[in-house]
Amino acid sequence: MRRYRVIPMIVASFLGGAAAAAGAAPAVTPPVDADSLFGQEPLGPSAPTPRLANGHPDFTGFWKGIHEAGKPIGNIGRDEPGFKLPFTPAGEAAHQYNLTQTIDPEALCVLGGIPRHDASALPFEVLETPNRLAFLYLYTTYRLVPVDGRPHDEDPDPKYFGDETGRWDGDTLIIDSVGFKDSKDGKFWIDENGDPQSDQTHVIERWTRPDADHLRLVMTIDDPKYYTRSFTFARTWVLARTGGLGEYACSENNVDAAHLGPGPGAIGADGNRGYATPKLPKDPPGPDAYFH
Repeated sequence: MRRYRVIPMIVASFLGGAAAAAGAAPAVTPPVDADSLFGQEPLGPSAPTPRLANGHPDFTGFWKGIHEAGKPIGNIGRDEPGFKLPFTPAGEAAHQYNLTQTIDPEALCVLGGIPRHDASALPFEVLETPNRLAFLYLYTTYRLVPVDGRPHDEDPDPKYFGDETGRWDGDTLIIDSVGFKDSKDGKFWIDENGDPQSDQTHVIERWTRPDADHLRLVMTIDDPKYYTRSFTFARTWVLARTGGLGEYACSENNVDAAHLGPGPGAIGADGNRGYATPKLPKDPPGPDAYFH
């Protein structure tokens, strides 16, 4: 039974370098509890990048973020000076509307979509085949990305994850997404902080796996309706050695939904929403509170 709604409190960092040489010893990774939302850097050197039979890196795995000092959690502007996004007048108006008039859509069990799922740093799982990848997310939702060279639909229906196409550039998987829903009605935020996203958004994700223990994303977001220029977002996840995603019905027993106010709460100088430290129950819930 769903007992607590967990606000994302994970920040990832990229500490690794190039892939280890062939024949390197496997990484010595400390165990990660199945109910932990956080990952840990391996204690020793990482093994080389695993690959599919076609030679492409295999992104399959259960991935978790790690804390990175000085970087806010769930903020798409984490790499911008002062964590400030370059709003157009329409973007600023949409942002203020989200802050004062709309409840966090994910708190109401609306799909976060992209880029928000990348920005949130919550754990996710990847299953890769030669023709497409499945990204499986904490709220028992998913996206399927084709990597067979198909073009975008000529007139795609607006979606939370957009119309996605994938292709390989060497060892980098490039996911190109257009055709998003618009947050003009307050039902779609680009991140945890209430920043808006329009139907003109174009997202390019560049995914790499430099070694067995790290999954790296560099994402470029272009939205001329709400932002004066494109901007980037970068993060790295670490491979979890234990645990995995289970069933999580967001709408079941969502006791807080009727009592939530608008906006993400106060945004601190550190770029984080509404809090500095998560307030957990005196007796923390078991793993089923988060994953089932």
